[in-house]
Amino acid sequence: MSRKDRTKHKQKQDRSHNQPQSQPHRPQQQSIVTGRVKRNADGFGFLIPDNPDQVDVYLPRHTMTGVMTDDIVEAKCKREREDRYSGEVLRIIKRSVKQCVGKYRHDPVDGSGKILDDSKAWGIDMIIPREFKNGAREGDLVAVKINSFPGDAQGFIGQVIEVIGQYGDPLHDTKQVLYENHVPIEFSKEALKIADSLPNEVHESEWVGRRDLRQLKFVTIDGATARDFDDAVYGEKDGEGYRIWVAIADVSHYVREGTSLDRDAYDRGTSVYFPDMVVPMLPEKLSNGLCSLNPGIPRLAMVAEIQLNENAKVIDTRIYEAVFKSHHRLIYGEVEDMINGLENPKYQDVFSDLMLLRDVAKILMKNRFQEGSLDLEIPEAQLIIDAAGIPTDVVRGERLFAHRLIEELMLLANVEVAKFIQRSGTPCLYRIHEEPFPKALSGLELMAHNWGVKVRFESKGGMIQKNLMKLLNHVHGKPEENILSLLILRSMKQAQYSAENVGHFGLAFSSYTHFTSPIRRYPDLVVHRVLKKIISKQKLSEKDKEEEQKHMISMGVFLSACEQRANRAERDLEAIKRSRFMQRHIGEEFDGIITGVLKFGIFVQLRAYDIDGLVKIETLRGDRFNLDEQNQKLIGRKTGTIISLGDIVRVRVTSADPEERKIDFEWIDQKHATTDNGKTDRTDTEERGPSASDRGGVRGTRFSKRGGKGEARPVHTKKNNKKGRNRKAKRS
Repeated sequence: MSRKDRTKHKQKQDRSHNQPQSQPHRPQQQSIVTGRVKRNADGFGFLIPDNPDQVDVYLPRHTMTGVMTDDIVEAKCKREREDRYSGEVLRIIKRSVKQCVGKYRHDPVDGSGKILDDSKAWGIDMIIPREFKNGAREGDLVAVKINSFPGDAQGFIGQVIEVIGQYGDPLHDTKQVLYENHVPIEFSKEALKIADSLPNEVHESEWVGRRDLRQLKFVTIDGATARDFDDAVYGEKDGEGYRIWVAIADVSHYVREGTSLDRDAYDRGTSVYFPDMVVPMLPEKLSNGLCSLNPGIPRLAMVAEIQLNENAKVIDTRIYEAVFKSHHRLIYGEVEDMINGLENPKYQDVFSDLMLLRDVAKILMKNRFQEGSLDLEIPEAQLIIDAAGIPTDVVRGERLFAHRLIEELMLLANVEVAKFIQRSGTPCLYRIHEEPFPKALSGLELMAHNWGVKVRFESKGGMIQKNLMKLLNHVHGKPEENILSLLILRSMKQAQYSAENVGHFGLAFSSYTHFTSPIRRYPDLVVHRVLKKIISKQKLSEKDKEEEQKHMISMGVFLSACEQRANRAERDLEAIKRSRFMQRHIGEEFDGIITGVLKFGIFVQLRAYDIDGLVKIETLRGDRFNLDEQNQKLIGRKTGTIISLGDIVRVRVTSADPEERKIDFEWIDQKHATTDNGKTDRTDTEERGPSASDRGGVRGTRFSKRGGKGEARPVHTKKNNKKGRNRKAKRS
């Protein structure tokens, strides 16, 4: 079960807690349950059932022999007391981990080696026999294939398949993270053979049956370092309204369903983006060649032609296959200058077109926000990595209107394609985002009360989104803005791919899919194939529709998991690189803002670098603190000092450990919050009011940044069962 599934399970428990009439399913007194196992460092474990409506099952230490974290098992379960079930593992159904990466430890006595179970996910160290070490030496970072597993008669045996380099070398951080997260790295020989056999250019014979749009002045708009360009846009006036064209590279023309090339792309599910490299979903021949919309070269495309009235409301949409060419490759900075009125002689021929697209984007954005679409502007920090893999700087990302321009046009196309497919009744993949559970929203209501905003998050006609935007507007431009955006994200469910269209809560769209990036996302490729079936008027029997629907359901689950795998890998590498960067700043002091308040300490995000770290509660001198869980505050027992979410503080960097992927701070001062006598100006907790959000969401978000190595904690009680299970939503 993926982290997404665990989050869904946790949230269903929360919903049931708030609504007693819908209690989670309880196993019978004696029942057989299948699910995924999570090991604890102390040897016991928990079974997370496949059925998300079932509660977790405690697995005692004696029954965990040979069981690894993420193994799928069958267990016999029994009820011990209210909300507490224990089980005994009957058999291991499937091993989820087939290879791993780690530090090779050499045994000078017999020449063998081992990989230590540092993460406590295996329950035993892995042995590397001498004949399987593949030249590995003490201290090497190695990738290992598992030949036999814990509990097998042969023992836990591995075989080195690649000596990556010296363990701890920053140059190898990326590859380590890829192996840890089981991201496919190499394409199969068969897939590469298919890619190599493709032509270098588009032949005129491939234009047959396509609309020729080469005369329209399409442009691509991307970052300066982008290498693959899969979307191009063009617009013109149409009476009192507008006509917009969104052209997307026709990847499906080259990646035929069922081929080795297609299977490799499906196994990846998505491209993975790191600060220093990209692991592409497709071979370079396609991603940077035939399917990249380079300027001046004819390319095949799927096009959404959308007619809008003067208020940018859709009048008509046409979807078709075309051949076209990009007239210019524009970058965001250049576009930003032009839409602000600064003409560029190089792009004089498309200047007026860009002004029209700017105007349309502004109206689309206004309409979207009026309908309740959330505008969660959380600037992303960008890591600057040198050729040796060492981070040299962390810079704040800036959101220009040029970004919004292209984003609005892509959203428009995705919505119209989703509606087009839905009208046809053809099974497909949709991008869905369900409403948050009431418990999460109640925490945000309390937070709103703190800031003097009275809102009720009732699920009526988009009122939840509108009230969230009301709250965001209230704190716009204030230090609380980023904190509130984070809390809103933590309160939400994870966006995912689904064969059932339930709409997109965050964007406030009733229909939404991913159509615009088939070079880097497999679901978009699926959507293109569905569109071609509809356009060619292929008819499916009811039986075929049922089979296709089942196939879409299966793909939705798998591709959502691939997306989460890529997100984890990206977060893990960022955590390593940020720790490496902060090593050079140990002993230095910085201002920061509190982003998490928990029993074991507070998380502080530095204002200078957008890097966060932990101030352990035992390092807070001069008092002992109690946690006010509901209000997310630490309150000093003697002084009454209050440490709250959103407080501005001064900290000193005390440690940064890339291996553990964590950064620790020391408390120096709580700015603007303490008096000369050391007491807070806000001893009255009612002054700010309750400000709780799900503490599990905070802990869960930070956990992945502090190692992701299977942190173990006892969760015997109902209270502890509910900790650390929410995951921050990412990407619409």
